[in-house]
Amino acid sequence: MANESKYELVSSLDTNSATITQRTDLQTELPDLLRQLIAVQSKQNELLQEVVNQLTAAQRQRNIELAQWKRANPTLANSCKIAADCLGKLQTEFLTSLAYDVDDNFEDLQGNEYLLNEFFEKYGPRIIHLNTILQTLSVLGNAPDLSNTISNN
Repeated sequence: MANESKYELVSSLDTNSATITQRTDLQTELPDLLRQLIAVQSKQNELLQEVVNQLTAAQRQRNIELAQWKRANPTLANSCKIAADCLGKLQTEFLTSLAYDVDDNFEDLQGNEYLLNEFFEKYGPRIIHLNTILQTLSVLGNAPDLSNTISNN
């Protein structure tokens, strides 16, 4: 029995020794790993900042050009804004009409290819053209002020 306790003690000491060695290895590796992690995160932050700069550069340039256009054409810019507001109301009425038409004729549209094509011919080009014109007028009518754009750069 005395021999068994010796073996248990030696086995226990070996396990404790291995655990202490592992902890010491972790204590020396952990700061290095943390430094590497911080370095990688810093590099990722730099790359993300570059991506943001690239994505916003085109938008900034566009805003500057729109602001210059608005400054050169203040009356036209105001007219575009008014026209966009009016067309927005027309678009709402048009979409309401389209929605009611779909609701009233859903089963017919679902089962009849001819009626579905007629529906698309009736509403498709109109909504595309209306949206395109409305988008253009909205952009021109709501162009940013040049002073705000320059002060933000």
